[in-house]
Amino acid sequence: MIAGLLTGIAASPWTRAALRYGAIVLAVLLFLLSLRRSGERAGRLAERLETAEKSHDAQRRMLEAAARRPGTRDDLAERLRDGQF
Repeated sequence: MIAGLLTGIAASPWTRAALRYGAIVLAVLLFLLSLRRSGERAGRLAERLETAEKSHDAQRRMLEAAARRPGTRDDLAERLRDGQF
């Protein structure tokens, strides 16, 4: 019974054309949805990269500040007297 229905559907030229166009529309729709998902993923990755760059910049500035700090209390007192701090 199902085979007879499928044969009847495939025999009609109008139905075959409708199925062909339907398959094309479905393929284009799936392509567009996939493109949207990959765009969202790229946006999330760009945001994550930007956040990591900000974090690394802050860490770099902290390390540079730590490298410039006085080593001992005497060095600190000397810098305070000179007005360099």
